[in-house]
Amino acid sequence: MKILIVGHFSESAQSKITGHFPQDWNVVIVPPGEEMLQHIADCQVLIPEHIQVDHSLLAKAKQLKLVQTGAGYDNVDISACTQLGIWVANASGVNAQAVAEHVMALILSYYKNIPFLDRFMKNRLDENQLEYTGSELEDKTIGIIGLGAIGKKVAAFCSALGMNVQAYARNTAVSSDGVVKITDFDTLISTSDIISVHVSLNEQTKQLINKAVLAKMKNSALFINTARGGIVNQTDLIEALQNGELSGACLDVYESEPLPLDSELRNLGNVILTPHTAGMPDGRKFHKKRYDFFIANIKRVANGEVPESKLNQLL
Repeated sequence: MKILIVGHFSESAQSKITGHFPQDWNVVIVPPGEEMLQHIADCQVLIPEHIQVDHSLLAKAKQLKLVQTGAGYDNVDISACTQLGIWVANASGVNAQAVAEHVMALILSYYKNIPFLDRFMKNRLDENQLEYTGSELEDKTIGIIGLGAIGKKVAAFCSALGMNVQAYARNTAVSSDGVVKITDFDTLISTSDIISVHVSLNEQTKQLINKAVLAKMKNSALFINTARGGIVNQTDLIEALQNGELSGACLDVYESEPLPLDSELRNLGNVILTPHTAGMPDGRKFHKKRYDFFIANIKRVANGEVPESKLNQLL
């Protein structure tokens, strides 16, 4: 069994990843580029961390049986995989706890003004001159776009803090309960104090948050995105933040990653930025639950079974 993992990893991370797989499996970790193409032809499993899996790449993968992604799968041409008889599966929910905790950390950091206060203390400024704004979360309304595994955990955390929780879900089977009130998209956008995005990036959600949607938000609203950068028109978001049409934003994902050093987002005082780390429970070292899921799914496919959290159906 040959497993090809394509991405940028430190030597220590590579060692932990390869050491976690069964010893009789051939696990190869390479960065995107020519070396990847040397291994694609004879691998049975592809774990694409930082590449587009399109038809041209798949055509070179003659022995490929499974494309296994993390939570997101917008980099994979699922229809092309289906045509070629290749399973596609993601690891839905595996990083839900980590992402939900990250969202709460961002919300608390923003409303308690932690970045500002940290800089204030470290710059040894006179505490008698301290002026800053802060706010409690109780009775604030959070609007959650997408009520999957992550959205549900965020809802539970926010409810525990005394917040009003409303959500928009495309799945019409989802209904209001004691924690979450289901509402329509426009109502959520216009009435929420905090808006947090938890949907996949696809044709329906690409640039879902744009100038028109941002204009419907409260001027006092906080926008949070830990899902995918392409869900937001970043230029429109920056303009809204600069013009006071939006109070602030907390972002972990961007249209272009890594975030360019000259991005205007880095200059905005009403924005908290993290480098696409929300789903990493222990930093960049090793995500054990994620790779446990990968291994179990690879074994299913090797045994002729259907993978868990499949994204396509083979005949």
